[in-house]
This record gives sequence, structure tokens and C-alpha cells, in this order.
Amino acid sequence: MTTIDEGRHSPEAVATPEDNASWDLPPAPPHGVRARAARQVLARVLRKVPVTARVAGVWEYGAGGPPTIEVTDPEAFFARLGASPMIGLGESYMAGEWRAAEGTDLADALTPFAERLTDLIPPAFYRLRHAVLPRGLNPENTRHGARRNIERHYDLSNDMFAEFLDPTLSYSSALFDTLDPAPSFADLEAAQLRKVDAILDDAGVRAGSRVLEIGTGWGTLAIRAAQRGAEVTTITISTEQAELAQQRVDAAGVSDRVEIALRDYRDQTGEFDAVVSVEMIEAVGERYWPTYFSTIDDLLAPGGRATIQAILLGHDRYLATRDTYTWIQKYIFPGGLLPSVRAIEEVVAGHTRLAVTGTDRTGQHYAHTLRLWRGQFLAGWSRIAEAGFDEVFRRMWEFYLAYCEAGFRSGYLDVARITLQRPSGSGR
Repeated sequence: MTTIDEGRHSPEAVATPEDNASWDLPPAPPHGVRARAARQVLARVLRKVPVTARVAGVWEYGAGGPPTIEVTDPEAFFARLGASPMIGLGESYMAGEWRAAEGTDLADALTPFAERLTDLIPPAFYRLRHAVLPRGLNPENTRHGARRNIERHYDLSNDMFAEFLDPTLSYSSALFDTLDPAPSFADLEAAQLRKVDAILDDAGVRAGSRVLEIGTGWGTLAIRAAQRGAEVTTITISTEQAELAQQRVDAAGVSDRVEIALRDYRDQTGEFDAVVSVEMIEAVGERYWPTYFSTIDDLLAPGGRATIQAILLGHDRYLATRDTYTWIQKYIFPGGLLPSVRAIEEVVAGHTRLAVTGTDRTGQHYAHTLRLWRGQFLAGWSRIAEAGFDEVFRRMWEFYLAYCEAGFRSGYLDVARITLQRPSGSGR
């Protein structure tokens, strides 16, 4: 049964293709000094990566060879890049001002940049980065702010997500049996269930376990835990996800063992043998990490275990980017911030009784997951468009999925299952 916490969740209009302001694409700024500087910087960068950019079909940057990237509107492209490098590149793709060249996959074009990012950007840039990277624009994840941030992504359309996800509707990294040969979409459902089972195993979930899931998604993990005989409370602040998750729980015949609650994690009470949370910490916000982990600590029974799956940055990358505002935050995950393992360990040590007992990294599995999602998204675009999503949205999501795939392929991004143990004693 889906429950709503009175006084803690109030009905609000969910995001729709017609009113989602996150799709508003600003016009390119005037072509000026920064645009000219961006042109010079790109020319230098392309001498260091195996990428060739053809500009307006006339001249090329790079080491030669077939073009990898085609810039069709150089004036707008360089103006956006000069105004804000981390946001302008994605906005320019959304506007159709550049594309992957014919015969080149978009993730293939982006991966060489991700592989060399720390070498391409000189240390002096990080000392001056706030002159070109905006700050302070990422929305705060207060209770109200977190709900609005989640609505802007997860409440877009259940039907849209169903077009590119596998039948489990799992929107997180899968765990494939093998990556050689490269998995196909037919492998994805089993790989997602393998991931769910690994999380439940790490958390020690078995028959009779009292399980809390923070971040319901569309209900697959809750169903899988209930099928083990566990008693599950799963909480979410996405109305759209909660409604479909309830339907799926009912259809699976486990509604007597699963409660779906529209509830912020900060309002959860009770005691649980296991807490699980899959790729939800990215939406918590650095300011609230101590609250997130101390809440898990307080809710775990003595001796209980928690397993979170988290998208990660290296610690140096986390420190360098934590205060900036990026294209992903503006258009895809408002309020989002990726942690590092070290950052998690420091928060856990400083604010909880928990101990990190295991970290299992599987970043290359996410690269393949994203590749398969993108293929399905593009293949199903005609049906997605019928729901009112436009070409700007298509390019936005194509860039998002390819950009993230490149990050995982290059190792710039990682993902891991992190297991935490609550000591048997009650003292802090």
C-alpha cells in the first residue's frame, strides 16, 4: 500500500513536457573575446587528442584523419563555449550547433576528452575556474527543494523511461555476467536482477529481514527483497514512480510484504536489519550527507548492514568540481553532486557509528548499461516524441547518456556498491 506522510508531503503538479523549464535553451551569447579565446583553446586541445573537428565544412582542427566532430554553426558554438565551457558544450549540442561526424558514435567522440581531462586542463584553470564556471546555482536539497529536483527528472514520464529501460525498469548500473563480448540489450534484464541480488546479499537480506529502501525507483528491488521473504519499507519523493511501483508490487503478489511511502528519508522512523539505497546519494547534496548517513545509522538495528550503490568521482576531481555548476546539474539532475569514496568514508567516520566494510567497483558495467540505454532511447524516439517531447529534449538526453558513458569508459567516473556495518553495541 502506498502511504503519504501527512504534513510532510503535499500534492504538487508534476513536471510535464509542456511546462518543464529545465528544457529552456538560451540563445547563444554574442560572439566576442571569450568566443575567440575558446576557438584558440579548442585548437590547442585538439592537438592532444585523437579527435578531428570539421568546422562549417571548411577547415579542420586536430591531428588529421577523418572528422570526428562537425561544428555546423561555429559562431554560436564558440560563443557558448567561451561563455561557459562546462555548460556551453552541452547546450550547443542541444541546439544542433555540433554533432558527431557521420560514422562516429557520440560516446566515441567524447571518450578521448574524458580520458585526458586532467591533462588537458592546466592547474591554473582550477585556481581561476570560478571566473568561467558558475557557482551557487545548484538547487539546495531541503525537503521542498529535493522534491522539486526529483520531479524535474524522475517524474518526466513513466512511459518515456519504459521506452529505454529493460523490463525491470531499473535506472541504475547493471551487473553483467561478462563484458566480453559486449553485452546486448537482451542481457540487460538478467544483469539488473544480478545487481539487485548483489546489493541484497551485501546487506544480508533474507527471510524475515526488516528492510528499508531509500529511493524506490519503480519497485524492482523491493519486489526482489519481498520474494526472499523480507518485510520491506521503501520510500520515495517521486509521485510518478510511487504510483507505478505500487502497481508492479501488486502484480508481483507481494503487497502484503511491501509498504511504499511518499516520504523524505529525513522523516523515516523505525528499526531495520538492513538499509539499501541505489544511486540515491547523488541527489542528497554534500550539505546533507551527514544527515543521510546518520539517518541510516539511527535506523539500523545493532549489527545491521547497509549497502548503497553510488556513482563516484576520484577524490581530487570531487574537490575540484564540488562548488561548480555543470550542464548535468542544470539540465539533468538539479541538486546533484557526485561523492568520492574518501568523502563518504570521512562523513561516515565523523558522523556515525558505521564502518565501511566493503567497496565493489564496477564502472565498466555502467558504461555498457548507458550504451544500451542510449541505443534503446534513440530507437524508440518516435514513440517518445508522441508524448510531447521535442528535438531539444532528444539531443539533451542523447548527449547526457553519451557523456556519462564516456565518463565511465574512461574511468573518470566509477560506480560501486559500498557496504556499511553497524556495530552490535549501542554506544556511539
